[in-house]
Formats: sequence, C-alpha cells, structure tokens
Amino acid sequence: MDDHVLVLNAGSSSLKFCVFVRPKQEKWFLATQGQIDGIGTKPRFRAKDDGDRVLAENQLSSDIRDGRAAIDVLASWLRSSFGGAHVLGVGHRVVHGGSRYTSPVIISREVLADLYELVPLAPLQQPYNLAAIEAVCERLPDVSQVACFDTGFHTHHSEVATVIPLPRDNCKNGLRRYGFHGLSYEYIASVLPEVAPEIARGRVIVAHLGSGASMCALNAGKSIDSTMGFTALDGLCMSTRPGALDAGAVLYLFQRFDMSVKEVENVLYQKSGLLGISGVSKDMRELIVSNEPGARLAVDYFVYRALKEIGALAAVLGGIDGLVFTAGIGENSTEIRQRICDNCAWLGVELDVGANAKNGPRISTPRSKVSVWVIPTHEEFTIARHTASLLRLTEHIHN
Repeated sequence: MDDHVLVLNAGSSSLKFCVFVRPKQEKWFLATQGQIDGIGTKPRFRAKDDGDRVLAENQLSSDIRDGRAAIDVLASWLRSSFGGAHVLGVGHRVVHGGSRYTSPVIISREVLADLYELVPLAPLQQPYNLAAIEAVCERLPDVSQVACFDTGFHTHHSEVATVIPLPRDNCKNGLRRYGFHGLSYEYIASVLPEVAPEIARGRVIVAHLGSGASMCALNAGKSIDSTMGFTALDGLCMSTRPGALDAGAVLYLFQRFDMSVKEVENVLYQKSGLLGISGVSKDMRELIVSNEPGARLAVDYFVYRALKEIGALAAVLGGIDGLVFTAGIGENSTEIRQRICDNCAWLGVELDVGANAKNGPRISTPRSKVSVWVIPTHEEFTIARHTASLLRLTEHIHN
C-alpha cells in the first residue's frame, strides 16, 4: 500500500487540495491537485494530475453549503481514486499563528484552542482553516495533522518593522505587525535559485496579487518587511478589503453611522476594496473590461497602491534587483503587470511586452536594471514539505 500525504487549503467558498504519493521504496510525487469552489452557491469539483491532465470536473449539488460537506465530497473521491490509501499526515494552511506559533506545528487540542483565539484577527480565513482540521479529526482521528502558518515566514522581521505605535500596555498581548501570505513567499524564495538565480541572493520585491494581495521585501531569500500588518486588512487594495486605511475612517463608521463591531467588520472584510470602489465587482477580470467609471477607478487605485508599496519596500531594501509577480492577478493579468512595470521605470524596470504577453517567466528586457519575473506560486508544496519534515517522513517532498 502506497503512502500518502494530503494538503488542504480551506477558504470560505473553496477547498484546495493536493495529494502526494510515495510508492514503496520510491520518492514522493504529486499525484493530484484540485479544488472545490463555489461552496454555498454553485459548487464545482475539479482535479488534475501533475501533467495537467483532467481527472475529474463536475458540478456538485447545491447542498454542498460548507467546508465539512466539501471535505466529505473530497474524501469520497479520494477513496474511489486511491483505494485503501495509507495516509501518513494531513497538512493545512492556517492564516494566523499569532506570536506563539512561528513555525509549523503538529496539531493537538491545545494548539487548536489557541488558534481559535486568533479568529478575530483573520475572520475571512481562520474559521474555515480550523473547520477543515476539525473535519479531518472526525474522519481520520489517528492521522497526524500539521498546521502551517501564513505568518511564519515573517517571524524574523526586525523590531522596528513589527512594532505598532500604540501604548505599550495595549501591545503586550501580541498587538504587532505580523505579515501574511508567508507560505506563498516561502515557496517563491525556494524556487528563485532555480528560476532566477541572478536575483535569488539579492533584494527582491514579491507581489502576491490576488483576491487577497500583499507584497514582501526579500533580502537573500529572507523576509525583511511586508505590506500586511496585524491583520490581513493592511497594505494593498484587495477584492473586498481596503488595504491601508486611516484609523479615523473606522472611528467615523462607528460614530457617524452608529455601526456595531460586527457591522464594521463586515464593511472592512466583505464590502470594501475593489468591490467598494467600483460598485460593480470584486473580480479584477470583470473590472478591466468594464466601461463603468467606478470600475476604471478601482483598477487605477489598485495599481496606484501597488506602486506606492513598491516604492516603500524599495526604500526599506535600499534598492531592488528583482520584482516578482505571483498569485491570480500577478500570474495572469498582462495589463496590471504592464501598468505597474511602466510606472517603475524610475527603478530601472524595462518591460518586454512580448514576454509579458506570454506570462514570462522573465518579462523584462536584457537591458532592464531590475529583472522582472512571473512565477506561479504553490503554497501547497510549501505545506507538504513542512508536513513531511515535521512528521519525519524518510523522503522530503520536492517540487
């Protein structure tokens, strides 16, 4: 019987998964990856193998209303596809580890209780990450699970990069800047020596541009600073989150509109960002082709904020050697990449329009003082590596 490691990345409306297999006496390989998206509305199941061959693609019943139901669907499909698999471990993406969990950890009831305490700091993701862990506990009670944290990669930021300028008494219990998307940044840092060796040991800004968006300043592959802070609301404009925001605006929501805490939380996490500005959509693909003035303004603001953050991180690094685009928008939107790069000419960026149209991997000209790259991220590989390492499996998992 072959050994298996399962990786789950659970969100509010989607469940991404990967299955890594180790035949007896052989090395690990990626057997399948996919996702169930549209959970709660129009759920759809997709799976493919490592060669991108489609293994399954079908619409699911509208009864799939939450992550637990999605895990039941996935479990059923895995049983039919892999038979009596020997599951050695399950690795999970968990957005927030707080100040206590700075590296991957084997999950216990105590750990799980601690992570529930952090739900208010990441209400869009943390509850669903933890619900997936609970669901696996019920179905595979004897299988070890590992939590891998989006905050972990940023643990070694300097004190000046983590401090929040509020009274010390208020900051005693973990009120500090953390940074997020760390599993994505860790993956990019791990493949830079192979994909872009000339910048791997240099000063690099990685732009993780997706529904959630942030940027990270890397120096020699280590995180120096990030645009996100205490929560995943900070920094860049996102699909439904505002990014950097004057705290007075939040006070104004309470004072002028007499909103409750939950109502303000809903505004900040669900109704702002691209959706709030445009009044049309939270999807960058729809906004780019729309003729609505609000849609154009939303796209312009997204690019504007990205440029401001690149300038700030370049200052922190003392200049940059490379710029990397990743995640949904970063990997697929030629227009957003071109607009950002054209406005980074002052840094020495010179875009190769043809290479950009082909999505890279290198999209800057040979003359460009700063090389620019498109590198697909794979957070699940990072999780799988940590899971294999922490559970002391004999062969580590490689991309």
